[in-house]
Amino acid sequence: MRIILAILALSIIIIIHEFGHFIVAKLSGIKVLEFSLFMGPKLLSAKRGETQYSLRLIPLGGFVKMEGEEQESDDERAFNKKPVPIRMAVVAAGAIANILSAIIILVIITSYTGYNTTKIAQINENMPGYSAGIRKGDKIVEYQGKKIYHPMEFEVFASMETSETVDVKIKRNGKIIEKTVKPQRYRYILGFTPKADKGSESNVIDEVGKDTPAEKAGLIQGDRIVKINDTSIESRQDINDYLNENKEKPVKVTVLRNGQELELNITPTKERYPEYYAMGIGFESAKGSFFGAVKNSCISAYSTARLVYYSIIWLVTGKVSVNQLSGPVGIVDYIGSSVQQGPTLMDKIIDLLNIMAFISINVGVMQLIPFPALDGSKILIYAIEGIRKKAIPPEKEAFITMVGFVLLVALMIFVTFNDTLRIFGKG
Repeated sequence: MRIILAILALSIIIIIHEFGHFIVAKLSGIKVLEFSLFMGPKLLSAKRGETQYSLRLIPLGGFVKMEGEEQESDDERAFNKKPVPIRMAVVAAGAIANILSAIIILVIITSYTGYNTTKIAQINENMPGYSAGIRKGDKIVEYQGKKIYHPMEFEVFASMETSETVDVKIKRNGKIIEKTVKPQRYRYILGFTPKADKGSESNVIDEVGKDTPAEKAGLIQGDRIVKINDTSIESRQDINDYLNENKEKPVKVTVLRNGQELELNITPTKERYPEYYAMGIGFESAKGSFFGAVKNSCISAYSTARLVYYSIIWLVTGKVSVNQLSGPVGIVDYIGSSVQQGPTLMDKIIDLLNIMAFISINVGVMQLIPFPALDGSKILIYAIEGIRKKAIPPEKEAFITMVGFVLLVALMIFVTFNDTLRIFGKG
């Protein structure tokens, strides 16, 4: 069921893209021959005016067929007869529809759940951020020379950084202050979630992670950790401090279970810190007006789009491995897994909508890249035509598109193979 749901979610994103092309073509007076939901053999079809509306068998995407789009046509309402700005608008409309629909989805989500800002709501006094002079109430505005508009950007930029120290600019009382921080990039863990982040319940186990040292040693829900080796433990912070000092050396953990002390031998495991925690900061959560949700959703969409282009740069420069790319198989698996993990129905719906918004922005932004066979290349070709006042010969345009299509198919085969290996654990 989750796989079907994931495929439908991906199809909706593609249909929105095609609908963008369709509606702008119609508004521009272009003759639209067919608008199809899904692909493959026709299941149902009905003609309304000059346009055939179809439902096809394979629930993947859809398409718009316009007069004069793929070949020359003498029809005055053909795509190829329209002025350059109109053709560019029709081609760009698919990507714009994806981005706008993602913003609408994000507004719905943030109106319900709230959103995060770049203002620091928590600062751990035992972590590098505090030592560097960052305080609660500061706003992160720049990280290693890159502007920060959304906490997601901070997380991504920080995860790609390998320098011993990083330069962070904060805004405090209207002034920009620069701080140099030495992030604590790794932590040592037993593999459990405590009942509370702070206080007397923070050394009580609420959930034990699967295949973690805690599970293998026999820790269970409700155990209270009271001692590690000969050091008394009263809070989660005590556990973190001891393990970070001890690193990966085996420890004797004493727990209180059903009123009795029990000793367990555990070897901690090394884990890369989530980047917020590497500096010891937590960002503010806000839930305000509808306009606040709209503003934050636009910022989130812009940040996601910005990170798409950074990802391409990192891929080209080798900072990101091509093995990390995902295609439709990987995306479907990711959507399905994320939706399955939600503890309640509402959580599952929110997770699904969040992923749909993220992928929709990615699709829109990627389509605007001027690579052959993508919408961006067509926009570039029409722009060149507008400057030259002369159309590029159809056979040359077709050749450019074909080359790009072949490269994209080769890439798709690679990422599908890569996804399959990753999913089934053979790579």
